[in-house]
Amino acid sequence: MNKKNTEDIEISVMVAEVSHLPYVQTILTTIEEAAKIRGTGIAKRTPEYIEQKIKESKAIIALYENEFAGFCYIETWGNKKFVANSGLIVVDKFRGHGLAKKIKHKAFQLSRERYPDAKIFGLTTGLAVMKINSELGYKPVTFSELTNDEAFWKGCQSCVNYDILQRTGRKHCLCTGMLYNPAWQENTENRTTKKNKMWKLIQIMGEWISPKTLLHKQQKEKV
Repeated sequence: MNKKNTEDIEISVMVAEVSHLPYVQTILTTIEEAAKIRGTGIAKRTPEYIEQKIKESKAIIALYENEFAGFCYIETWGNKKFVANSGLIVVDKFRGHGLAKKIKHKAFQLSRERYPDAKIFGLTTGLAVMKINSELGYKPVTFSELTNDEAFWKGCQSCVNYDILQRTGRKHCLCTGMLYNPAWQENTENRTTKKNKMWKLIQIMGEWISPKTLLHKQQKEKV
């Protein structure tokens, strides 16, 4: 099937499981090819690493029937205080269906379910990914607000721009750091709840002191 024949197709996006292990090499090859086309690096992973993510139910896979279409996995850093959604990839002929967005949303949902108190972050140079992240509630942040776990930053060594990261003391690079903090949502929900309660109180007070209400009370008192 070529790209022209992918109109109106249904691609399944799911948490990967052991039955998907045969796709590991295809996943790695697709990630490597995409990195070459972009001209930027993606942290290289071994087959064993991807296998582990699948076995631990920490990966999202997209399939068209039995054909590989896309992938993403989640990692924890800094004693599970941070979660990164990494390795996002969509096979070229399956692009144009909003598949990257579906995979990112599924990975985000998985991250929130498994690590509800963790901050979710990512590094990206892609405008499309930035837009998806923004829709999910991520905000651009400085690298200092991301995990300080050395193991995470070591993964950047396979990127062609790693020297920039080193020269700037890990403060700047071509990637944009984006972060989702659960506390932001909680604060917003608390403010909304307080606002709704205040508005309800104002409505009640307004009814109580309105001329119509006062007149009705006076009439009742006369009776």
